[in-house]
Amino acid sequence: MTQRVLIYTPYERIWHWLQAVGIFALALTGLVIHRPDLFGVVPFTLAIHIHNGLGLILLFNAFLGLFFYVTTGTIRQYLPEPHDFISLGTAQLMYYVRGIFRGAPHPLEKTSERRLNPLQQVTYLVILNVLIPLQLISGLLMWGAQMQPDLLKSVGGLAVLSLVHTLGAWAFLAFIVVHVYLTTTGTTPLSNIKAMITGYETLPAKSHAAEVERLARREETE
Repeated sequence: MTQRVLIYTPYERIWHWLQAVGIFALALTGLVIHRPDLFGVVPFTLAIHIHNGLGLILLFNAFLGLFFYVTTGTIRQYLPEPHDFISLGTAQLMYYVRGIFRGAPHPLEKTSERRLNPLQQVTYLVILNVLIPLQLISGLLMWGAQMQPDLLKSVGGLAVLSLVHTLGAWAFLAFIVVHVYLTTTGTTPLSNIKAMITGYETLPAKSHAAEVERLARREETE
C-alpha cells in the first residue's frame, strides 16, 4: 500500500532549481574565464561580469534559504542523528557500494520528516560549511584584487587563489555528477526528479507511518 506524500514545499522547489541553474551557469562562465581560448562562447569581460553577478545572486538566495530552513525548523533535515549515525551511515554506504547493484531494498525509506540519509546529511553540511565559504572567500578576494593588491599578496597571490577557486569548482561539479546519478536511485529512475518538480512522491504508507511513530518516540525521550 502506498500514499502520495508532500516531500518538498513550493519554496524549497523554487530555491533548489534557482540554485541548480545558477551553479550550472557559474560553471559555464567559469570555464570561459579559465580557458577563453577553448570556451570563448561569450566575451571574456562579459563572462567575468556574469560570473560575479551570479555569485552574488546565489549568495543572496543561500541566505534566504538559510533563513527559511532555520525559521521553519526544516534545518533538522540536514542534521545527522548522533545516536544511530554510524549504523545508519554504514548501512547506506554498503547499499551504495554493493546493495544497489544487487537489487537490495533501500535501507532507509524517505519520508516527509526524513528526506536525507546520513551520508547525504554529511555531504550537505560539508558543502554548506566548507565548500561554499571557500568559493565565496576566494572569489571575493580575486574580485577585489585590483583594489586591494596587498591583501591579495598576503594570501599567496592570484595563482594560489585561482587554484583554490578552481579546485572548489571541480568539487562542485563532482558533487553535481554524483547528485544527478543518485536521483535515479529512487523508486523509479525519475521519481526523485518528479518530486522536486511537483513536491509529491509516492511512498510506502506503512513505512511512512512507522517513521512518524519513531520520531514521536524520539521526541518523548528528549
